[in-house]
Amino acid sequence: MAIKMRILYASGKRKINNIANTIKAQYELAFNSVDVIPPAYSCDKERIVVLIVSAKGDVSDAVRPFCRELTKARAQNVALMIDGDAAAANKLKEILTEAGTNVIDEVLYIKGGLPIIGGSLKPEEKTEIFAWIDRVINNLK
Repeated sequence: MAIKMRILYASGKRKINNIANTIKAQYELAFNSVDVIPPAYSCDKERIVVLIVSAKGDVSDAVRPFCRELTKARAQNVALMIDGDAAAANKLKEILTEAGTNVIDEVLYIKGGLPIIGGSLKPEEKTEIFAWIDRVINNLK
């Protein structure tokens, strides 16, 4: 299933990078489809952008301005995977909705682990992430 999808992340945790690259491999995405926020290549007419963000309460100064610029022309749909809490997810949803993109209702909450050690994904975590991505893709506007 070929879809124009980008995975962008804001986290210093190795596991978050592994999640992004696991999704890239599973869905056979283009070579530049995974990047940090703000990305080296700006989003342009993306069918979906998956944001993986480590945040509690509020979002970082790097993430906020990037999300304000995610208009419908740059990303038709944005899905959120949050290593943190609902307050951070709601703040991001608010910023993205103001920018004019469609924000997917279902947020996936993950545990990013510790910044230095770990980083591997358990089989059940992969299953949960792929099931969520499939639901997101199937419900795109």
